[in-house]
Amino acid sequence: MKVQLLRPGITFFLCLVITLLCSPLGYPQESEIAKYPNRPITFIIPIPPGAGTDLACRLMVKEAEKFIGQPIIPLNKPGGSQTIAVAAIAASKPDGYTIGYTSHVATFLIPLTQKVPYHPIKDLKQIVQFGYMNVAVYVRGDSPFKSLEDIIAYARQNPKKLTYGSAGIGSFGHLAMEQIAKREGVQFTHLPFKGSPETQVALLGGNILVGTGDFTYPLLEAGQIRLLFLIAEHRSPEYPQTPILKDLGYNIAAPSFLNLAGPKDLPDEIVKKIEDAFTKAMKEPTFIKGMKKTSALPSFIVIVES
Repeated sequence: MKVQLLRPGITFFLCLVITLLCSPLGYPQESEIAKYPNRPITFIIPIPPGAGTDLACRLMVKEAEKFIGQPIIPLNKPGGSQTIAVAAIAASKPDGYTIGYTSHVATFLIPLTQKVPYHPIKDLKQIVQFGYMNVAVYVRGDSPFKSLEDIIAYARQNPKKLTYGSAGIGSFGHLAMEQIAKREGVQFTHLPFKGSPETQVALLGGNILVGTGDFTYPLLEAGQIRLLFLIAEHRSPEYPQTPILKDLGYNIAAPSFLNLAGPKDLPDEIVKKIEDAFTKAMKEPTFIKGMKKTSALPSFIVIVES
């Protein structure tokens, strides 16, 4: 039997190939985990710039930067009923440098009705919840509609002429309005937009009669929009006089949370660092005060049902 020795260069090459094949490609090494974070972090937001949810996320990351020690850069990726952004988070390298808000719509609603390139549970690692959005049905400040009953009465007399906008097909605003229409035996005309800023522009411009979704606090404070009711499980401590659907006889609850998630294989050590930074940021007075202007509430505020 003849044995042929390999040249040193070939031996090194083969060892390198074997090492690479046996190593988990794309996964951070222990030294990288220990140094985390040593460069800026990208925070993906599935909402267009200017929406209440977008403003809440930007406020959150601005405060969290102080505790994590690196810049956190917001990156808006709207579209696909918010699934484009969630897919990008799920497919990102599990090194902690790409995280984001995964959206209740893209996590719980859209995967039930259409195929998406991620599994909402298996492909994502939930890290922390930092707030709740107030999702509302609202009208212009000068609208003759004062209540849900006014909307229904108008729709009965004018089939399909009650136009309402939402943050997209499958959003809580869209689903709630369609359930109301079905129960009352009326017909609304739904106009989906890319987000609440577009919905509010259309409402103020007279292109739709009713808006749904989160809302801009300055518009409410200035009297340019008026809330009719909230699509929520409990009354908001910020708007205690505004009814929720349960008050109006509808068993429709739509908890709209603000969360932070990363890809499924994110190491526990990195998760802990991110969680600690964001938990500390939630307690900052600047964050708490700012959330009130985005139609959102910090998640540690406990809402007690009356």
